[in-house]
Amino acid sequence: MPEARPYRVSSQRFRHAFRLIAVALCAVAFIAPAANAASAKRPVAAKKSQPAAEAKRKTAPVAQRTSKANQTTKSVRGGRNVVATIRKSGGKTVVAVQRRSVVRVEQPARLSYGQMAGLHSTDDALDLKSSAALVIDQDTREVLFSKNDHAVLPIASLTKLMTGLLISEAQLPMDELLTITQDDVDTEKGSSSRLRIGATLSRGELLHLALMSSENRAAHALGRTFPGGLATFVSMMNAKAKLLGMKDTRYVEPTGLSSHNQSSAQDLALLVNAASGNATVRELSTSPAYQVEVGNRVLQYNTTNRLVKSPDWQIGLQKTGYISEAGQCLVMQARIAGRKVIMVFLDSAGKFSRIADAERVRRWVEASHLMSPTLQAASQHVAGD
Repeated sequence: MPEARPYRVSSQRFRHAFRLIAVALCAVAFIAPAANAASAKRPVAAKKSQPAAEAKRKTAPVAQRTSKANQTTKSVRGGRNVVATIRKSGGKTVVAVQRRSVVRVEQPARLSYGQMAGLHSTDDALDLKSSAALVIDQDTREVLFSKNDHAVLPIASLTKLMTGLLISEAQLPMDELLTITQDDVDTEKGSSSRLRIGATLSRGELLHLALMSSENRAAHALGRTFPGGLATFVSMMNAKAKLLGMKDTRYVEPTGLSSHNQSSAQDLALLVNAASGNATVRELSTSPAYQVEVGNRVLQYNTTNRLVKSPDWQIGLQKTGYISEAGQCLVMQARIAGRKVIMVFLDSAGKFSRIADAERVRRWVEASHLMSPTLQAASQHVAGD
């Protein structure tokens, strides 16, 4: 029998009630001392000017006396949407608490570059949600599927695949301690990070977090501390892209937060092919989870690609990415139906659509290419005999 789950009453349900009660109590506490002080002075003042006061009271209109009696009115704010009105009338303090309704206006979603170019309306045989896609056999270079594969688009955190490849190939000491500084804080998109300024981790830990969990400050710190500095590192990123034949690729920083980091599905397939030959990049990018100690804290990080943990997949390398200009992006090298397949998905619409596109491609490859080219040739040879 499954364990019974205790019923929990969320404090969120009573937050507004508690806030109203607190405002009312504060209001009463604010008025009461003033009222007591006024009542204490009133008899003395009455004795000194009793004849004049009585004469004035007789000649003053009733409406004027009523107006003065209701003259003490104050407003107290109890947050953005709660206002308490405090009115003293006839020797009594009346507190009225009012909660204002809030109308929230939804901001229109920012269009990606692919949407602005009309690439999302492009039909394809697999009905993918990605603006651009490419699926190739890694061994034979056979193109199994393509869609707008030459379109040059922002690539978001797919950038970190090149960052990780260069750091690994540079053979820098992975146990060297690096410190997160203000320079590593995202001023492009204002994204958050659990790596605070002053946090110190090893280069190997930062590389792990950048490739597995797409940690932006980790990736930036890796580029910033590269011999020669950040500018040198970015130059090497572009030089490496040119060396790999990535003709439509440009890097301006090592995280992918800038929409000026751009590439095509064709170029990224070349990068995935090269990076899959690096054992460190393969291992770290497909790590499901990782813990790091930062001062007195232990931080738990997880992969950004849930397919890594799926028993239906044999993934050799992967990297995800997202910024609003790029949409949801994903590259992978995986073994499907006995074939090593490289998949690139750019500018996918929807949070889970890139995963759905990958699943759709896997099922299609399994159905259409059940045997590897080698087994197909062997089968044909046996049939010929």
